[in-house]
Amino acid sequence: MRRGYIFQGMLSSDQIRSAVDAELASTKFIDVHTHLFMPSLGNLGLWGIDELVTYHYLEAELFRSSPVKPAEYFTLSKLEKADLIWRTLFVENAPVSEATRGVVSVLHAFDLPTSSSDLKKAREFFASRDYHEHIADVFKLAGISEVAMTNDPLDPEEAPLWEKGAMHHSQFHPVLRLDRILNKWPDHFHVLQSKGYKVDSELGGNSISEVRRFLDVWSKLMKPVYMACSLPDTFAYPENSVRAKLLTEAVLPVCREYDLPLSLMIGVRYLVNPALQLAGDGVGKADLRALERLCCEFPENRFLSSVLSRENQHELTVYARKFSNLMLFGCWWFLNNPSVVEEITRERLEMLGTTFIPQHSDARILEQVIYKWRNTRRTLGPILANSYDLLAQDGRAVNVGDIQKGVKRLFRTNFEHWTSLP
Repeated sequence: MRRGYIFQGMLSSDQIRSAVDAELASTKFIDVHTHLFMPSLGNLGLWGIDELVTYHYLEAELFRSSPVKPAEYFTLSKLEKADLIWRTLFVENAPVSEATRGVVSVLHAFDLPTSSSDLKKAREFFASRDYHEHIADVFKLAGISEVAMTNDPLDPEEAPLWEKGAMHHSQFHPVLRLDRILNKWPDHFHVLQSKGYKVDSELGGNSISEVRRFLDVWSKLMKPVYMACSLPDTFAYPENSVRAKLLTEAVLPVCREYDLPLSLMIGVRYLVNPALQLAGDGVGKADLRALERLCCEFPENRFLSSVLSRENQHELTVYARKFSNLMLFGCWWFLNNPSVVEEITRERLEMLGTTFIPQHSDARILEQVIYKWRNTRRTLGPILANSYDLLAQDGRAVNVGDIQKGVKRLFRTNFEHWTSLP
């Protein structure tokens, strides 16, 4: 007997579904991409009801259901924003969207009222929590053992905390984020200059070797499990650009030296509606031949990749079949809706078996992992069960061990092996 269920030999269709659900429920997932922060990084870590309700997905929804204008909204305090969104999206309207329903799921997980006229009780509850105990409770409710963070060495708030010796946490894995370096070098090279690195905006002189030295220092300081960059839909390779030179002559060599994968998240269109600020980014279809060429030209580098456009998904999956140094992960951002997750995951299972990472939370607020991983388990249960059921119908007996190994590979060991996670 194991984990409350016992089956012997070939499983029936009903037994397969029960075994899949039981294994999904009992396996502690690794959340391979978040915007959460370990406690030693202080106020960078967001949590609590007011952060949940003012998440930028809900801000975007607010402007579709309220006459308030963005310029007016962004002058409000955090509490005033939360009260406005709560009243508009949760009291005056039923919260049926994925983002609003997620807040309801979090409140329900903590036995808090989900249909109150105000946020008083929720605020009292979160204010009473010890943060370290709260993290443990949230991870338990989410069914996760650990998360990968997003850590920017050029962030003026975050970098000093690392330089002062931010204490590592066994459940929060650093990820060295490169967006400011690769995408906005002309705006940020002076930060390296201020720290004594001899670089310039055009990458002249010893700039490349100095960037490599900078990445070397931060790789030793952070001990990241991978490096990462979010890229626009216009990303191209090869090209004659500062970004391409930094990528191929600095980033990829350091990744090889430290045996680190590079995560490329492709397809963002930044600030298509600038008035919405963080909520104003959009999505664009990318030319994935850039990823193809990188995988082909740098076979000794390992790549993680997730793309934002639904139209790119089939092509991305085909590339994963062709390049063993490419690991697909998650249904990112606008794709993280059950109807789309189902389509993408079925396609990947049919073409890749269990050699990919089905999902990540992309959580910016701690408690979001509760509803995001609940949704993942609920959505993937029928998909995985159907795959094993079809296998059984076609003549290959399926047992509990098959399902245990498959679920563990999808949600733990693929990432552990790809990143050499301790």
